Amino acid sequence: MTTETLYPVNGIELCAQTFGDPADPAVLLIHGASASMLWWEPGLCKQLADRGRFVVRYDQRDTGRSTAYPVGEPGYAMSDLAADAVGLLDALGIDRAHVVGLSMSGGTALFLGLDDPSRVASLTFVSTTTGEDGLPPPSESMPRLGTPDFADRAAVEEYVVRSIEAEAAGHFEEASARALVQADQARARDYEASLTNHYAMTFDGPRNGGFGDLTQPVLVVHGDQDPLLPLPHGEAIRDAVPGARLVVLAGMGHGLSAPYWSEFVDALIEHTGEH
Repeated sequence: MTTETLYPVNGIELCAQTFGDPADPAVLLIHGASASMLWWEPGLCKQLADRGRFVVRYDQRDTGRSTAYPVGEPGYAMSDLAADAVGLLDALGIDRAHVVGLSMSGGTALFLGLDDPSRVASLTFVSTTTGEDGLPPPSESMPRLGTPDFADRAAVEEYVVRSIEAEAAGHFEEASARALVQADQARARDYEASLTNHYAMTFDGPRNGGFGDLTQPVLVVHGDQDPLLPLPHGEAIRDAVPGARLVVLAGMGHGLSAPYWSEFVDALIEHTGEH
């Protein structure tokens, strides 16, 4: 594991960290809305590195130590987040990477696969969606948490911890979730921007089509208890992409909780070893 490093990319700064041997196939991990690199926990990254992958995790704009924008005024689009990923690969000297996009960042992964296909060896979509009409809404069990008082650090911490609990579908560990949120707050340039700005950015679309136009090998990983994006969202990606493979993790909610790391790593190692 390297130390965290700030890289100048597209006129901003992105903070990134790598695990493993740079000579191994690169895996670029892109977490979802509001989530810094810390949400790709070191234990998971080390499992992948120990299996022969060079793992890159990073803070997208408005998360962690990367450039933050005024709250509610991000001034960028999803296409810019995709361009940042390419710029980071350039900064790290990586020609092609196996790209993993989780939740919102499935959209970023889609951009990369369609608009920068030469940089993408394979794609993995975790707990994400095609966004098409007719897919089921979030479960009625999801609580309405409202908006925290951002002047109250403890209230913000509690809000995010409870959000993790709501999405976890029973696989929730209070102490580890709270430690993650506290670490995230401590290193963020602006934690209110982190929790706000990804939802306020422009959600544009790729230039070169949609899921059905992807040419890279595609793996879809989804929990069958996902309360935010129920399983039909993952099934829709599988059905949209010719040759895509769906791995359903029984009992998993939204995101990638620790009890499922081993199954996920096995699937990703197999997927990324074929290309």
